[in-house]
Amino acid sequence: MTALSSATEESESRSTQPRSFIVTIYGLYAREVGGWISVSSLIQLMAQLKIDAPSVRSAISRLKRRGLLEARKVSGSAGYGLSRQAREILDEGDQRIFGRQRAVLKDGWLLAVFSVPESQRQQRHVLRSRLSWLGFGTTAAGVWIAPRYLYQETREVLERYELSGYVDLFHAEYLAFGDVSELVGQWWDLDGLQRLYAEFLGSFDPVLNRWQLGGAGGDAEAFSDYVRALTAWRRLPFLDPGLPPELLPPDWYGVRAAALFDELKDRLAEPAHRHASSVIGITTAM
Repeated sequence: MTALSSATEESESRSTQPRSFIVTIYGLYAREVGGWISVSSLIQLMAQLKIDAPSVRSAISRLKRRGLLEARKVSGSAGYGLSRQAREILDEGDQRIFGRQRAVLKDGWLLAVFSVPESQRQQRHVLRSRLSWLGFGTTAAGVWIAPRYLYQETREVLERYELSGYVDLFHAEYLAFGDVSELVGQWWDLDGLQRLYAEFLGSFDPVLNRWQLGGAGGDAEAFSDYVRALTAWRRLPFLDPGLPPELLPPDWYGVRAAALFDELKDRLAEPAHRHASSVIGITTAM
């Protein structure tokens, strides 16, 4: 990697991080209070994550332009509420992030076969992005594969984004001629996913150790650690197709990473919620 590309990636990471934190905060807490958070409350919460007010306002503007947040006042206070699209995305995310599934080999595969006219190449890009985000791998041009359990979610997403007219879905079994445990490494970038899991472990094992050893602080620190952990974690279940255990490489870090996230959630979610409640004014129970 060149110094320029590295610097560019670092800059992009810094610019997208506030947006990612805001999405996490809205996903965790805003739906309890009608989907709306005041600007002042959001700035206060983001300060705990070392994000300054100008960066928060810039990130909010970007999320508004993308149609995820809508400006409105409540009791005279300026703030932003979740759009219908954002609610659907967050609900979909809950299912994948907190209700992870693991495929069973005997259940077979889901094939998505698509053809998009050259005149609609933008739709082709959107379709590929959606399939990737659902956890599909590629077997050949226009032929994508996923574990069968992803069928219902795939159907719902393709219909929501008006992409179903380009795709045919099939239930399939692999019959011949290769070793499926080797082929999955060609269909998915398992090495890349393994590196992402290793990064998560490297970043958040020390966080869990600090809390276990009693070296961490109170509710505000729990909020910061939990939002950071969930923000780092939430894309991984979308990139991971949930392959059957017997098809995964030895010492698959995804198992350890999932256990780490679950333990962080069990330890931090409640005190983090208390801190968010004190700032936003959440009154409903967890």
